[in-house]
Amino acid sequence: MRIIGWIANIVLFSLIGLLFYLSIPVEGKKNIHLKPDSISGIIAQLSQKGYDVGIIDKYLMVLIGQPQHGWIYLGKRRINRLDFLLRLTSARSSFHKVTLVPGETTVIFLRQLAKKLDLNETKLMQEYQKQSLFKEAGILAESYHIPSTLREKGVIRYLLKYSTKVYKKLSIEQSDLWDIAGWNRLLTVASIIQKEAANRAEMPVVASVIYNRLRKNMRLQMDGTLNYGEYSHIRVTPKRIKGDKTTFNTYKHRGLPDYPVCAVSMAAIRAAINPKKTDYLYFMKGKNGTHDFSKDYKSHLKHVKKKRK
Repeated sequence: MRIIGWIANIVLFSLIGLLFYLSIPVEGKKNIHLKPDSISGIIAQLSQKGYDVGIIDKYLMVLIGQPQHGWIYLGKRRINRLDFLLRLTSARSSFHKVTLVPGETTVIFLRQLAKKLDLNETKLMQEYQKQSLFKEAGILAESYHIPSTLREKGVIRYLLKYSTKVYKKLSIEQSDLWDIAGWNRLLTVASIIQKEAANRAEMPVVASVIYNRLRKNMRLQMDGTLNYGEYSHIRVTPKRIKGDKTTFNTYKHRGLPDYPVCAVSMAAIRAAINPKKTDYLYFMKGKNGTHDFSKDYKSHLKHVKKKRK
């Protein structure tokens, strides 16, 4: 009977201890991102992210079930341990699919994003300006699945984190270092390619024209550079060319604009990194929508006359 009593007491105290442990709050973020892993690996990830978890939580997770991976919505920054462990297995966040179209500007994209996700456009822009390394093209033109629980600051961080990671990798592959100023210049070239090229196949050729003209200290004289910011979808007119005093007016300004014109695709970036070797200095849109390229002004005028006819 004594042995049975001891066992009962041990079980009782263990249960009390367990209940007390499960009531201890866990503090962190409302959303957490976990990579696919074993329960031990998930516990290690949580520890690295600053969550107070350990061996007991590992064994509790074995009983409760395998934690999910990806974005998990916890709902609160401070939550009791039992709810925390249960949510890891069941509270996966829903996502909104959004697409940043290549050639679109940040101001237009964030306006569309605010409308779709019911967010504040001004706050989105403020967060972009605060967090982005680049005034334009900080977000790679691509499709994204954004957790529905994120607000303005989190959405911008989510988009920029992925884009910057891609940019850094490409920069290191190209030059063995992450040069922000150099990458801004490359993104600027890529953005002009994005605006001017009729298709992917043309991108390396358009890139060659840009570099050839810069090398000769010729003005780029490209309409696409004037489709920046709010002017993304505004037709470039002689009046606009005459009145625009910014560096985006490549009819007046020599060299590249100060920063990118728009968001860019990977194809445009790769064309800026690896332009085709040509002697072309001019191009104009032909009847079929693609461009006719010329090595000299005389040949360029022939293309112009041909199109007018």
